[in-house]
Amino acid sequence: MKRALLAIGIGAVLWCGMSSAALAGYADDRAEIENLSNRYMVAVDAGDIDTVMATWADDGVLEWAGGVERGKAAIRKAMSNFGGARPANLPKGATSRPRTYHMIINHVIEVHGDTATSYAYWFNITNNTPQKDVQLIFFGHYEDELVKRNGHWLFKLRKVYNESLPNRLLFYPGLGEKDPRKH
Repeated sequence: MKRALLAIGIGAVLWCGMSSAALAGYADDRAEIENLSNRYMVAVDAGDIDTVMATWADDGVLEWAGGVERGKAAIRKAMSNFGGARPANLPKGATSRPRTYHMIINHVIEVHGDTATSYAYWFNITNNTPQKDVQLIFFGHYEDELVKRNGHWLFKLRKVYNESLPNRLLFYPGLGEKDPRKH
């Protein structure tokens, strides 16, 4: 009886230890994926194309309002004239400038070993307006497929939906939406 209880106790301790390790691994993966998305957005706004490209797998695919970009060379070319990478036309002696920032929120992340999916809402705001106030420009969401390579998460496929441009859809199954025409 004592041996059985001891075995059960040891088994419970080992099970709890493995569960904690598995949960810690998931939490680490989720945190890295969320940080990858945030790092990408900050780099886009800063025009830091090298950091933007460090978030992509070599065989990555970007689907966005600008089309479909396959591979890092095509993605680099497209992103080199987007966001903060666009040339700024500032007056001589300028001490400040208007900005546009992208925000990313509501990450839903599922990790499956060395692959993951992520859904997140995004929007962007600017103070580059005639009245110099802050305004919402666009909003949409990302649908991402990620891969873990050399211990780091990278975008394998990033679908960018913009609700203000023609690439928006009637409904998004990945977000849990159903076809509103079918009741």
